[in-house]
Amino acid sequence: MPDESRVPFETQPAALETAPAPLEMRPTRGVSLFWRTFFFLALLLIGCIVAWLQTFRALEYEPRALQSANQQASLVNLSRAALVHSDAIARVSLIKTLASEEGLRIAPREPTDTFRLYNIDALSRNVAERLSARLGPDTLVAREVNGTPGLWIGFTIDGDPYWLLTDPSRIGPVAGTTWLIWLGTAALLSLAGAALIARLINRPLKKLSFAAGRVREGDFNASQLSEAVATSEIREVNIGFNRMAQRLSKIEQDRALMLAGISHDLRTPLARLRLETEMSVGDSQAREHMAADIDQVNAIIDKFLDYARPDHLKPERVNLNQIVDAAIFATGQDPNTHITTSIPLGTVVLGDAVELQRVFTNLIENAMRYGRNAETGVARIDIAAKAKDDAVLVKLRDHGQGVNPEQLEQLTQPFFRGDVSRTAATGTGLGLAIVDRAIARMGGRFALANSSTGGLAAHMKLVKAPS
Repeated sequence: MPDESRVPFETQPAALETAPAPLEMRPTRGVSLFWRTFFFLALLLIGCIVAWLQTFRALEYEPRALQSANQQASLVNLSRAALVHSDAIARVSLIKTLASEEGLRIAPREPTDTFRLYNIDALSRNVAERLSARLGPDTLVAREVNGTPGLWIGFTIDGDPYWLLTDPSRIGPVAGTTWLIWLGTAALLSLAGAALIARLINRPLKKLSFAAGRVREGDFNASQLSEAVATSEIREVNIGFNRMAQRLSKIEQDRALMLAGISHDLRTPLARLRLETEMSVGDSQAREHMAADIDQVNAIIDKFLDYARPDHLKPERVNLNQIVDAAIFATGQDPNTHITTSIPLGTVVLGDAVELQRVFTNLIENAMRYGRNAETGVARIDIAAKAKDDAVLVKLRDHGQGVNPEQLEQLTQPFFRGDVSRTAATGTGLGLAIVDRAIARMGGRFALANSSTGGLAAHMKLVKAPS
C-alpha cells in the first residue's frame, strides 16, 4: 500500500507567487561600445564641419560684399561716363549695346516710380551701404521698381536721376546649393569614417568578450587571442588573457585530479570501516551510531564533490515532470512529509538531468529538514511551475518559520549556517550553494524569498526548451 500521507504525483494547484525581483528583472539594455564610440566621433566630426562652415562664411562674407559692391559701382561709373561723353546719336546706340551685350538697362527715374529697397539679408544691406558710400549718399539700391524685380541702382548724370537695372545673380549668397552638396558629402564621409574607426576600436574588445565567455563556459582552448596584433596595448591585453586562461585550465585539470583522488582515497577506507563495524562491533546501538557517522562522512564528501564539479555543462532537453518525480522518490517515504506538485504535463527545459535532479533533491531535503511545523512536526512542501516567454519559472516552498530577511542573500554562500530555527539538524552548509551553482551552470537563475503565507520559497528560472 502506498503511503497516502505523502502525495508525490498530485496535480492539485499550488500557489505560484510572483517570483522575486532577481528572477524577473531583465538586464538593462544599454548602448553598445560601437554605437557610443560612433556617436561621439560623429558628433565631433559634424561639430568640426559646422564650425569650419561658419568660419568660412565669416571669412568670406566681408570680401564677397566688398567685391560685389565694387563691381556694381564700376558698372555704374562706366555707364555714367559713357553716357556723359557720348553724343545724342551714339548714346542711343550705347544704351542698346549695354542692354544686349551686358544685360544692363538704363532708364530715367521718375518721381512717381515705386520701388522696394534692396535689404533682403545682411549681405544685401552691406552691399547697398557700400554702394551708397562709393557712389554718393543719393544712391538708391532697390530689388523692385514699378513691379519689375531685379537689382536696380539709382544714380544721377549731371543732376538727372536714372535707374540701372542689372542681373541680381551678380551678388550671390554666401552658401548656395553647391555648398549644401559639399556639406552633405563631407558629413557622409565623416560618418563613414567614424563608423570605420568605431569598428576598429570595437573589434578587439568583441574578441576579448567572446573569449571571456568561452572561459566562463569552461572552454579554455577556444579562448586564445592573437598575440601578434599591431597595437601594443591590445597585444599586451591578449597575452595577459591567454596566460590567465592557461592557468585556469591548469587549475581545472588539477581540480579534476583532486576530485578523483578524494573519491578513491577516502571512500575505500570508509567502506572498509563500515564493513569492519558491521562485523566486529557487538553492541547494536554502538554499531548503529558508528554506521551513522560513516554515512554522514560519506554524505559530506558527496556535498563537497557536488560543489566542486566543473562548471561546463552541455545542455539537453529534460522533462521537468520526470525530474521532480525522481527527486521526490529519491528522498524516501517519510510519513511526516507531504509534497504537493503542480507542474503542467510535458514541461521541458534545457539543462543536465543529473544536475537538475540533484537540485530538486537538495531543495526537498532542505525543506524536509528545516521546514517542519514546530508543533506537529509535519513538513508540507509545494512544488509548482509555469512557462513564461522563453523560460520556466519553478517555485518550491515549505511552510516552516522562514528565514530572517537579512540572511536570505547569505543562504547561498558556501558553509553559511542560518539561524537556529533552520539549523537544528547537522549539515555541511553547502546544499543551497550547490543548487545556486548548478542552476547557474545550466543558464538559469536562483533566488530565495520568504513566502507571504509563511515558510521559505525557492524560486528557479530555467531555460525553456524550444518546441
